[in-house]
Amino acid sequence: MALLASLGKYRNTGLLITRIGLGIMFMLHGYPKLLGGPEKWEAIGGAMKYAGIDFLPVVWGLLAAATETFGGFLILLGLAFRPVCLLLTFTMAIAATMHLNNNEDIMAASQAIEMGFVFLGLAFVGPGTISVDKK
Repeated sequence: MALLASLGKYRNTGLLITRIGLGIMFMLHGYPKLLGGPEKWEAIGGAMKYAGIDFLPVVWGLLAAATETFGGFLILLGLAFRPVCLLLTFTMAIAATMHLNNNEDIMAASQAIEMGFVFLGLAFVGPGTISVDKK
């Protein structure tokens, strides 16, 4: 639509808005998990069994919580953007797999699936010029 075509010149502003929104939401989503302690981490890390990894669930859970919390912060800043996007894509893939293997329907896994696709796409696009990475 020609009316909205001029918004294309604000691509970097759009990426900034996306990074701020996703970064804040993932920090808020991951922080309670990070503070949950070993019991919470073990429950979260137990999802790795669906990827064929059944050792050290506490460590995997801590890594997932840290990835969501600190990864959200790095997404917000646009720092180490592409590696963080790939880590979050992996985290979301495991979360979606867990939901689907727990006899939940696709709607229970939909948020993780959607966020996985968002982070995978952002890994290709990059953080934009209004970021610490500035690429």
